[in-house]
Amino acid sequence: MTVRLSRLGLAFAALATLFVLHSCATQPVETATDETDRGIEEHARQMIMEGRKIFRSDTFGSEAFWTRTRLHEAIAGEKNGGVGPGISPNTALKLGLRVDSGAVLPLIQAGMPDLDNPAVTLALLKADAVVGVKGFFDADGKRLTGIGITCALCHSTVDDSLKPGIGRRLDGWPNRELNVGAIIAAAPDLSAFAQLLQVDEPTVRKVLTSWGPGKYDAELNLDGKAFRPDGKPAATLLPPAFGLLGVSNHTYTGAWGNVTYWNAYVANLQMQGQGTMFDPRLDDAKRYPVAARAKFGHKTSAEDRVTAKLPALQFYQLSLPTPKPPAGTFDTVAANRGEGVFKGKARCASCHVPPIYTEPGWNLHKAEEIGIDDFQAMRSPDGRYRTTPLRALWETKKIHKGGYYHDGRFATLRDVVEHYDRHFRTQLSEQEKVDLIEFLKSL
Repeated sequence: MTVRLSRLGLAFAALATLFVLHSCATQPVETATDETDRGIEEHARQMIMEGRKIFRSDTFGSEAFWTRTRLHEAIAGEKNGGVGPGISPNTALKLGLRVDSGAVLPLIQAGMPDLDNPAVTLALLKADAVVGVKGFFDADGKRLTGIGITCALCHSTVDDSLKPGIGRRLDGWPNRELNVGAIIAAAPDLSAFAQLLQVDEPTVRKVLTSWGPGKYDAELNLDGKAFRPDGKPAATLLPPAFGLLGVSNHTYTGAWGNVTYWNAYVANLQMQGQGTMFDPRLDDAKRYPVAARAKFGHKTSAEDRVTAKLPALQFYQLSLPTPKPPAGTFDTVAANRGEGVFKGKARCASCHVPPIYTEPGWNLHKAEEIGIDDFQAMRSPDGRYRTTPLRALWETKKIHKGGYYHDGRFATLRDVVEHYDRHFRTQLSEQEKVDLIEFLKSL
């Protein structure tokens, strides 16, 4: 009996021990402390600050390439040690270049500068006031010896608070006034592009000047396709760089990759920075003959000035919120009705899933699914279009100037709604269309 009780006691003891161990294993253990929370918050703050600096000011060493084009000489003009008439501030503004009012304020306080004088453009570059463009000067600071470009050139604008084209920075807003092609075409030496594309320089200039404001062709130096089958330029609209948190596949077309892939791609292969780029898909000589010849999928540089900056740059871009519509931008009552149309009869939410307004996951579709041609999609690795997130549709003067879709083929939101109404045969009434547009403007 004593032996049995002893064994029973041992059994209960063992069960009790297992219960205690199980309780310890399943009870939540508080690992976060004030110190670790502060560390995380400080890390986030530092990443945003570092990423902002990179986004606005880092050229990734691109000046080595752009200086060879002698674009800086065309900017300076003959009177300032360059060539030709030079580019004055007023000319630069007409080309869509933007000026940071905070950086230019000291120049204005010293006396209203002559905006028709190219020498003033050099002063603006010295003051780091030209959004997205960095000037490099000789030792005495008098002669412009080169220029480099930053992310902000295409993906920032200003609020025009001082005058049109001069104001406070708006990071992440696409510069739909910027005529990238015309600016590059102003360079005296385009031999690097001519050799890469295996055409002459006049042909390069013809292609560049065909783009127009707010457009750029980020795949021309991959496949050499300068024009669509209908004869229109193959360039696409500069996209916003805000509202990308939670969005898969960063670009208009295909599975190129996420935000940080595209940053690496652009910094290395478009801005012409000095870094490392790996993408064996670009070895496909049939699809990407230019890239395959140039071995763009295996780019290395003696000094990598891109890769280490990708984490902070991505962090900053993902921190940029979609700007909210100001009061009076849309009809609130109609927008409330339109939300029901969006989620119901129009079936918009089946692809543009709230609140990110694209599909969570693999947000790609074939051209026939959305009722358009597949030219731009077939330039991508998998021949599909991305479901573009619906962002700041209320702002038509800056963000959506030039139209909607990747190439601006739809001039207005009404055109977009009409297209999908026809394609999906949703048979929306006139009132439903109006309400749906008001809801889209509220996003």
